[in-house]
Amino acid sequence: MQEPASDIEGHLPRPPSLMQRCRRLFFALLQVKASGHSYRVILASFFKTLRTDGLVGVFSRLSTVAGYQPNTEYQNWIQLYDAPNAARTAALHKEIDSFDRQPLISIILPSYKPQMTWFKQAIESVYEQTYQNWELCIADDASNLPELNQYLKVLQSEDTRVKVVFRKDNGHISAASNSALALATGEWVALLDHDDLLHEYALFYLAKEILTHSDAVLIYSDEDKVDEHSVRHDPYFKPDWNLELFYSQNMFSHLGAYKKQLLDDIGGFRVGLEGAQDYDLALRCIERVNADKIRHIPRVLYHWRVHDKSTSKDPDAKPYAMLAGERALNEHFRRTGQAASAELIGFGYRVRYDLPVELPMVTVIIPTKNNHELLQCCLNSIFSLTTYSNYEIIIIDNGSDSLGSLNYFDEIMSMDRVRILTDSQPFNYSALNNGAVEVARGTVICLLNNDTEIITAGWLSEMVGIAIRPDVGAVGAKLLYSDGSIQHAGIICGMGIDKVAGHAHYRTHSTHNGYFGRSNLTSSFSAVTGACMVLRKSLYKKVLGMNEVNLSVAYNDVDLCLKIASLGYRNIYTPYAKLYHHESASRGRDSVTSDQQRFSSEVEYMRAQWSEILQEDAMYSPNLSLDHSDFRYAYPPRVAL
Repeated sequence: MQEPASDIEGHLPRPPSLMQRCRRLFFALLQVKASGHSYRVILASFFKTLRTDGLVGVFSRLSTVAGYQPNTEYQNWIQLYDAPNAARTAALHKEIDSFDRQPLISIILPSYKPQMTWFKQAIESVYEQTYQNWELCIADDASNLPELNQYLKVLQSEDTRVKVVFRKDNGHISAASNSALALATGEWVALLDHDDLLHEYALFYLAKEILTHSDAVLIYSDEDKVDEHSVRHDPYFKPDWNLELFYSQNMFSHLGAYKKQLLDDIGGFRVGLEGAQDYDLALRCIERVNADKIRHIPRVLYHWRVHDKSTSKDPDAKPYAMLAGERALNEHFRRTGQAASAELIGFGYRVRYDLPVELPMVTVIIPTKNNHELLQCCLNSIFSLTTYSNYEIIIIDNGSDSLGSLNYFDEIMSMDRVRILTDSQPFNYSALNNGAVEVARGTVICLLNNDTEIITAGWLSEMVGIAIRPDVGAVGAKLLYSDGSIQHAGIICGMGIDKVAGHAHYRTHSTHNGYFGRSNLTSSFSAVTGACMVLRKSLYKKVLGMNEVNLSVAYNDVDLCLKIASLGYRNIYTPYAKLYHHESASRGRDSVTSDQQRFSSEVEYMRAQWSEILQEDAMYSPNLSLDHSDFRYAYPPRVAL
């Protein structure tokens, strides 16, 4: 059957050819070798990255080994849209003067034997702030460095906004952070590491967000990295608050700001979670606040220092930090009563949700017409691989007339798990599924295309475990083409040639982790594909199912997800349920049929019904392109300069 959003994907760019990739790899290796590194170092990095991120990841990691960043595009983007200048600074000062009030922001900075050049740069980045109503609370964790002590004493004597405590005993990062926090008197607290940098406008945008959203309790921004020579690279343009992505990685991170009263209420940082103390802090905070009080500033306000020992350069540099994060997550799940467990998977965390002892029945709904070989492949993979035991399958025969298909239906209709419904009306994907849901015995529905093939045995267990959570809407799987490239890894609204919806990481290889891991990490998206979608039957009916009047073929799955999201539920993509999708094999594409008029009307309906989210998908970033699916920079960004 036709996959509703398929029309867009045919217009997305194809990945580089093998020849192009090899040529790029050759020149990247030459650049790395020219920087003076041995072949042993180069090859070790090559094979490690190849195993985890594929060839796409090799280029960026090899250049990191060399200390060389092919960073020209981001530098150009910064100059166009993010570089401070006199005119912009003057405009911000004028805006500050118009503020009703200027909240005091306490910057917490624990230090321990810092590299003095970088430490001074961190301090200078605070002094250079356009917004000046701050205090800098420094706790030195018994560094016992004469130069550092003298420098801090001078700072304290020259500016009353600088507060310093010299700890007598080394207590590590959590204890030192609490010592700095004890000095804070501001309404808000922002965290700064002793070798990182704030963007010149960081506190201005933070203060503006505080004043614009007076009920905010937690605020985070985008971030990038800065090398030993203060060259910026590797920006992380984040989505708005995304709980599942936060469980997969600490996407809150930098610049993180907290209402001071909340930090007092939870008792500050916890000793024993060193390395993940910020992650644990944010986890304990979100336990006390509603999601609508967590704000995101879509601007790079923080520059994370990269050096040989930093986690920002290589998470393996501090494996204890990642393990501490695993512990922080599992303790969070215990405190909140969630039947879930987190496991470190190298570049992030995988969260598994327990299934109840009595498994809910799942009704798998598969529309089909002719091409029984496709359906047979799909069903055989379900029967032979699926470990989830309590399911039934409804086959909707939409007018099959081939002898092979009719014979196959006769063959399978006697199976206990299988029912066959006949519906010979003109093809209407929405109506076919809506009709099947009405007679489904399961409390959970799985919409499945007939041109899919199961890869992971636990696919249904994974998806049901997420879908039965009361705050979750639709759950989508990772779908691959037969060549291993990605067909679906979440849907981004406003993307594609028709500016309605497109698939994230489309046609990138499945072994590549994608943009900051999002291809291989569980996260929320505004929509997921109906080619393999699991959700509670009660929720499907609550939103009146798919729109069979206005969206008979295309975008009905996107519309369904957006209706669900409008009620406050989160739609989730999981990479741990994987299937092949031999897309639209039985129906073909609208682009090669005579149904363009119908498709155009469906596009117009979506634009009219969901214009706001099509202009700005909260689960994407306004700094990223809507013309491409590979998370490249937007020119210009969709955020006011």
